[in-house]
Amino acid sequence: MGLSRPHKVGNGVPARWVSLFCIASFFLGVLVVNSFWGDPDPEKIDEEASPLEKDQSRRVLHPIANCEKKEAANGVGDILSQVSQTHDVIMALDKTISTLEVQLATARSSKSGNDEGSPMVIKPGGEPLKERQKVFFVMGIMTAFSSRKRRESIRETWMPQGDELKKLEEEKGIIMRFVIGHSATPGGVLDRAIEAEEEKHKDFFRLNHIEGYRELSSKTQIYFTAAVSKWDADFYIKVDDDVHINLGMVGSTLARHRSKPRTYIGCMKSGPILANKGVKYHEPEYWKFGEEGNKYFRHATGQIYAISKDLATYISVHHHILHKYANEDVSLGSWFIGLDVEHIDERSLCCGTPPECEWKAQAGNPCAASFDWSCSGICKSVERMEEVHERCGEGDEAIWHTSF
Repeated sequence: MGLSRPHKVGNGVPARWVSLFCIASFFLGVLVVNSFWGDPDPEKIDEEASPLEKDQSRRVLHPIANCEKKEAANGVGDILSQVSQTHDVIMALDKTISTLEVQLATARSSKSGNDEGSPMVIKPGGEPLKERQKVFFVMGIMTAFSSRKRRESIRETWMPQGDELKKLEEEKGIIMRFVIGHSATPGGVLDRAIEAEEEKHKDFFRLNHIEGYRELSSKTQIYFTAAVSKWDADFYIKVDDDVHINLGMVGSTLARHRSKPRTYIGCMKSGPILANKGVKYHEPEYWKFGEEGNKYFRHATGQIYAISKDLATYISVHHHILHKYANEDVSLGSWFIGLDVEHIDERSLCCGTPPECEWKAQAGNPCAASFDWSCSGICKSVERMEEVHERCGEGDEAIWHTSF
């Protein structure tokens, strides 16, 4: 007795193939949706999704209806078309899931920063405060226990104080804080000194981090993670406490890139990898960068740089697996290798001190940031910050007359 031949449809394609394809599509759809959503609800997939993405998501959630139509279709072309459509649906859904994962991780980051395990800060009496404040940018000024005079030189020049600092937040959406962790003996004399300084100026952002020069990469990572959990900003900036800043120019510079999703803005460089022990900026993991004499990948110099919200959120989400090299600016640049990131070489963020920045200020094009390359900051910044501010500053009123 001979075997029965498989029934064929259209151009000789076995009907069983169509059925198997539909069944596979159904289980694939269920697997993808249930792995993230549990019980799928088409109305909750993504309220902000485009009409095309919503339609594609509905087709993934209800593949049986699509399969019934395809069962009646004839020809290999129909099957190939279905394969293409299924691929598009999966890609659209994958994009939606990725977006939601980032949003969820951000919420968890906010939640983990509170003792009560709530995504909102709770007052002692139980009254909930507002969620993350929406601002233009957060500027974290990296400082150390031994840098009190540097902080004072900044407060006396380019950083607004008291009511002016609050006004800057409320009217311009600009947050400025000195960023510091704690000592190896929490509650000791160093920490008490910072607490007294904070009581007077209200301009610190304290991190759960043990201070130390060789811990700068870790401090930077913790800063971005903590800042994202506290403020919902378009940009997050890291700057050293021996750099001169013109806030109006910084704001204008960032505003030009506001519509771009993943931007890494700074004075881009590619310096040599120092393999010899005992030298400044020695890289113990030099062998990872290839042959001796190679240079680092392109990255922003560490005196000042800005990253957009998506990149800061990326650091917050993946901070536990991001590798930290000896040099903080190299570490940050390495975290973005392989990502779809736009590197913006903004030369106004790396002007020299007088006379360079003075010439530009006189020409009506003030620098956004100024420092000396030879010192990786302003040389003798405590003594010279006032001079640089007088000769290269944009004027104390510039920030209030600048539109972002």
